[in-house]
Amino acid sequence: MSTIEHSVDVNVPIRTAYNQWTQFETFPEFMEGVESVKQLTDTRTAWVAEIAGVRREFEAEITEQHPDERVAWRTLDRPHHAGVVTFHRVGDDTTRVTLQMEYDPEGFVEQAGDWLQLVRMRVRGDLERFKNFIESRGGETGAWRGDVPGPHQKGSTYGTGTEPMPPGTIGGDDLPPSPDLPPPGPGPVRPQEPPTPPRPML
Repeated sequence: MSTIEHSVDVNVPIRTAYNQWTQFETFPEFMEGVESVKQLTDTRTAWVAEIAGVRREFEAEITEQHPDERVAWRTLDRPHHAGVVTFHRVGDDTTRVTLQMEYDPEGFVEQAGDWLQLVRMRVRGDLERFKNFIESRGGETGAWRGDVPGPHQKGSTYGTGTEPMPPGTIGGDDLPPSPDLPPPGPGPVRPQEPPTPPRPML
């Protein structure tokens, strides 16, 4: 498994940068070789991409997502890869976007000696194009603010005021199978009952 990591500072607020990254169907506009991304569910996408000259179709699932913090994913079939993108506030109008990806090269084309360097260059270029894309627009094209807990957060105290968990290494086949995730988002909110009026004084 090979690891690639790169960061870029984007001159937009952290909320804007995060919101844009949740719009997966816009990825072909700034990701080299990505022909299409189709949103199947809140946590699953279908990709068509060209990788090292080979056209691939695969599905990926979101394994963890927290607004304005991180989005982690892994593929459900070949080519096996997983990754996490994190968002760090540098200033009111500046955000550091860090992409870490692990990839398992397969096939004679992808095993070539210069393949990993090719992918590193592509990741670096994709982040630079994302920077230009969002800065030139000045705002996001949409947003999804749902929360997907990671396997290590099931039943934990995450979100209760403790420090957010730091980005970790996201493995492919090393990850244990996770149970079906509950639907993202807060769900329906029951209306509050009106307060009981005080008993009149006799």
